[in-house]
Amino acid sequence: MDEFDRKILRELQRESDRSVQEIADIIGLSPTPTARRIRLLRQGGYIRKDVALLDRQRLGIGETVYVMVKTNAHTEDWLKKFAEGVARIPEVIEFHRMSGEIDYLIKIAISGLADYDRIYKKLIAIVPLSDVSSSFSMECIKETTEVPIS
Repeated sequence: MDEFDRKILRELQRESDRSVQEIADIIGLSPTPTARRIRLLRQGGYIRKDVALLDRQRLGIGETVYVMVKTNAHTEDWLKKFAEGVARIPEVIEFHRMSGEIDYLIKIAISGLADYDRIYKKLIAIVPLSDVSSSFSMECIKETTEVPIS
């Protein structure tokens, strides 16, 4: 990967629906090699997919809750069942296995407290959990999907 590839990735992260011509103009290459590089970056797995970022506030799901889960069960079967159950909850937008005090961190997009209560009941029904605590985001100060590319 060279500097042109890094420039392409930076630009695609900012706005993925730009034309090849626009990207070529920005990075200083002609369209044909720019298109070839984009194709190779996709084939190489550097670009997983193109998506539209939606405005959650406009859609009525602008609240974010972080759920911290602790468990006494650390078997492969337990994790498989828990992961599959959490994956079936569409409001879950991130799910992490953690090191430290918390075993799992789950980020959930909700419309309000009643919505969270409904999801919480689904969550605790999947597998036995030893502790579940939640924190509601009061304000999002920074949010980005851009990965720093040096």
